[in-house]
Amino acid sequence: MAASDLLTLTSAGLYCPQGDFFIDPLRPSPRALITHGHSDHARAGHDHVLATRETLGIMALRYGEQFAAGTQAVRYGERVTVNDVTVSFHPAGHVLGSAQILIETKACRLVVSGDYKRAADPTCAPFELIPCDAFITEATFGLPVFRHPPLQQEVEKLLRSCALFPDRAHLLGAYSLGKAQRVMALLRQAGWDRPLYIHGAMEKITRFYQEHGVDLGDVRKVAAADRPTLGGEIIICPPSATQDLWARKFPDPVIAFASGWMRIRARARQGGVHLPLVISDHADWDELCQTVTETGCREVWVTHGAEDALVHWAAQRGLQARPLHLIGYGDEEADEGGAEVSA
Repeated sequence: MAASDLLTLTSAGLYCPQGDFFIDPLRPSPRALITHGHSDHARAGHDHVLATRETLGIMALRYGEQFAAGTQAVRYGERVTVNDVTVSFHPAGHVLGSAQILIETKACRLVVSGDYKRAADPTCAPFELIPCDAFITEATFGLPVFRHPPLQQEVEKLLRSCALFPDRAHLLGAYSLGKAQRVMALLRQAGWDRPLYIHGAMEKITRFYQEHGVDLGDVRKVAAADRPTLGGEIIICPPSATQDLWARKFPDPVIAFASGWMRIRARARQGGVHLPLVISDHADWDELCQTVTETGCREVWVTHGAEDALVHWAAQRGLQARPLHLIGYGDEEADEGGAEVSA
């Protein structure tokens, strides 16, 4: 069985006719399987949503408790029969609750990766490799130029800057779901034992992580009166906030940004970033190639990102490969204009 017999591309996204469900659909659908809580994958208004408990919780936090007519929580590795197919959710290592979705029939095993990374992350379950016949992979950083440096190296850049400029506030732009909490945990691992300050837009998501057992230490919401007094401290905020009036009250702020896109120095300069930190929650080029190889798949579909380069790489190795050119998915930047930031 070919992957196209099990999953088809529609205007609403990926659809499984045998199971009669969509995966991360772009518009309200009768039955949706959701890989993770970022707003380009998890939308409100579906009749029924199947996802991990954490992803359902994140969707409720962002969209309200009535974000779907009905929901069903699934544990990692739990097999669920949906009409004529069996599905299971497996850790993607992207953010809390993120999952790859395995679709099984007697003739085929197909994995939809969602967004994933293979680097260590103390805030979510580690990526699980799933052998399969067909693999649908993201390619956000699907070019050879994107090779992420060691995490400790990037965190040390921030700590060295704090030591070098003890009177300046360090404003660290980080996506509010996943990246911000990961950076907090990495700073704790590196020995930063002082309070970490956060923009109000991050308070609900950060509390959600803490309630689900992620130890982030002493995290405090920034009060307006506090801003002029936070020289020498680290303040984590949505990337857009570093350019807002909100940022001007801090003492001589150093603007940092944690993102895989900081590999492109011109992008950092254009964004007014003084301290670019290459910290990504997506697989880099080597990890994408490694994962495709290790799944043992014969067929690979490549979604949002630099699709053509990975398709070419896979085809050179004898795999059936095709780009999907899905519109509506992308980097988590879309989240920063969503409900969470206005909350």
